[in-house]
Formats: sequence, C-alpha cells, structure tokens
Amino acid sequence: MKLFYQALKRRPAMHGYDQSLVWAVLALLAIGLVMVYSASIAAAEVDKDTGFRSSYFLWRHGIFLGVGFMAAFVAFQIPIRIWQQYAPYLFLLGIALLIMVLIPGIGREVNGSKRWLSLFVVNFQPSEAMKFFVVLYAADYTVRKAAYMHSLVKGFVPMFVVMLVTGVLLLAEPDFGALAVITAIAMGTLFLGGFDWRLFAGLVVMLLISFVGFILTSPYRMARVIGFMDPWQDPYGKGYQLSHSLIAFGRGEWTGVGLGGSVEKLSYLPEAHTDFLMAIIAEEFGFVGVAVVVVLFAWVVFRAFAIGIQAAKLERYYSALVAQGVGMWLGIQTFINVGVNVGLLPTKGLTLPLLSFGGSGILFNLIALAVLLRVDWENRQMMRGYTV
Repeated sequence: MKLFYQALKRRPAMHGYDQSLVWAVLALLAIGLVMVYSASIAAAEVDKDTGFRSSYFLWRHGIFLGVGFMAAFVAFQIPIRIWQQYAPYLFLLGIALLIMVLIPGIGREVNGSKRWLSLFVVNFQPSEAMKFFVVLYAADYTVRKAAYMHSLVKGFVPMFVVMLVTGVLLLAEPDFGALAVITAIAMGTLFLGGFDWRLFAGLVVMLLISFVGFILTSPYRMARVIGFMDPWQDPYGKGYQLSHSLIAFGRGEWTGVGLGGSVEKLSYLPEAHTDFLMAIIAEEFGFVGVAVVVVLFAWVVFRAFAIGIQAAKLERYYSALVAQGVGMWLGIQTFINVGVNVGLLPTKGLTLPLLSFGGSGILFNLIALAVLLRVDWENRQMMRGYTV
C-alpha cells in the first residue's frame, strides 16, 4: 500500500497523451449515456423497483460513470511497474471474489445465474474485475516465462492450470461469455508474447473442441445455440430475444427511426439497455449509427495495439502486453456483443463495453483504459528522455 500512496503523491501531468484515444472513448461514453436512457425509459416506467421513474437508469448510469472516472484518475497515477508487481495478488483477489459469488448467502442470484455480490446499493460483478486482472496477470506471466515460450510444459501448463481454475468457477455461475473473453485474453497474450505458433494452433483446436463439449453437455447452452441458429423456429421461446433484435435492425434500415422512436424497447426486447443496446442503436440510428459505434471501437482497439507496439520498441514488454491485452479485451467483447445482436453468435450475456448499463463493466473498462493511457504517457516520457 505504501507504493500505491507514493505513486499517488507523484501525480503525472495530463499532457502528452493520446488525444484521439481519449476523444474516441468520451464519444462512446456519451453515446452510451444517451442510448441507455433512450433504451430504458419504458422498462423503468413499468418496474416497481425503479419507483416507476423513467430516468432511473439514466441517473444510475451517470453515477457509475462518475465513480468510473474517479477510479480511472487514480489508476492513471499508478506506474505500470507497480501494476506488474501487484498483478499476481490482484489475480488471486479475483479468484477469491469468484469463489465468494458461489457461497450461499453471499452471492446474489439473478435470472438463474450467480454472478453478483451485493454491495447494498449496487451489485458488483466479479467477472468484470477478473477480465482486468487477467490482462495484468497474463502479461506478467508471459514476461516472466519468456524463456519458456517454446515449451508446452513450462510455458503453457502453469497458465493452463490457473485458467482452468478460473474457468471452473465461471462455469459454476454460469458465465460462459466471461469465460470466452478471459480465455481469449490469456491465449492472445501468450501468442503475442512469443508462444510457439505450432503449439498455439494445436491449443486453439483443443479449446474449440472443449467449447463444443461444454455446449453439448449442457441443455441450457444447447438450447441457446439451437435458438441462435434459427430464431424464427421458436420466436416466442428460445429465439425470442434474437428475433426481436433482428426486427430492430430491420426497422432501422440506413438512418434509423430517430432518437426515442424505437418500438422494440417498449418491453418487447429484453435487456434492451444492457446486452441488446446495439439493437436499439440500430433501430433508432440505422446502419449509420452502428457504423459510427463500430468505427469508434475499431479506433480504440487500433490505438491500444499501436501503443503496445511503441512500448515493445522501447523494450517495455510488460507494458506492451498490457496495452494489447486491453485492446483484445475491448475488441473481443465488442465483437461478441455485436455478433449476438445481429445473430452471428448465440447469446452470451455480455454487455457492450463503455456503452451498456452496468456499474462493474463501466468501472473496469475505464480503469483498464486509464492504465492504457498510462502506458502511452510513460512511452512518451521515455522518448523525451525522462525516467518513469
């Protein structure tokens, strides 16, 4: 804790940072705030838990953003070397939180899934924190094991064991979507860190077989896959969400029906302000609106990898993998969420980063982006000849 306190006392000036990245993130957050309000009005007005207040989700989302900005400000002050030093401990904290979720009386169950810890005024989702912790830990592991990246036993097996524990805990919730994102982050980091490509290809095949096995052995996941493949076969059952999401995309056409004009958000499309926010964006702003959001996300991911490449050129390998890990996380989760909304992938319960309603997701998205900006700031300081 002493190191964290000292880091906060030496506040870096907010100059020499990637302004295009910051503006892209702010644009996504602004779009998210507007669209969460638009998508949630009808749901809030008929839900007794919201007090029938139409602005209920808007105010809560605004508070989440405020807390997220404060946490991001603190995270930006912390040098990357300290994040690396504490990465294993943060990962263990994430494991402990995932275990707590499964303890009766502590974990909170919603819609048949135990994914939340109650903090009285809000619910905390440990899997969102775990995504961030895995970015930090996978980068630290890859740097420490750099000499063994061509060895399956010494390079991969230790990571496989800890990820297996994580996977078992996530499947017990169940949270298959978070598992897919976390697995992709860990595997992608190993690959970028120099893991032998032939071993990597073999492991990818094994993972695909494992995922198919998970689906075939679970009636719940099998039903989701069947509903995704042909939602119109059972539009009032397994295919209900996807069929209404596709209707929203169809109604939007090129330019949409206008802000506030969505019909699907009127209690037709479940989770309109969380998992299926992109469908409401498509309905109200059409192809143009969806394209703007996708381009903004593409720019954020591009800048994350560019910052990582710059860090690698400066021989800051941990920083490079952290930056690229953040890019992978946001890119993969966005791809999965959009894929679910348009019917390319079965429903996973993953929100749209930076846009969807949800305190835990927003909080750790902003913390991760603050760390990414810190990597960029330290890169620029080193190029100017300063120490970091």
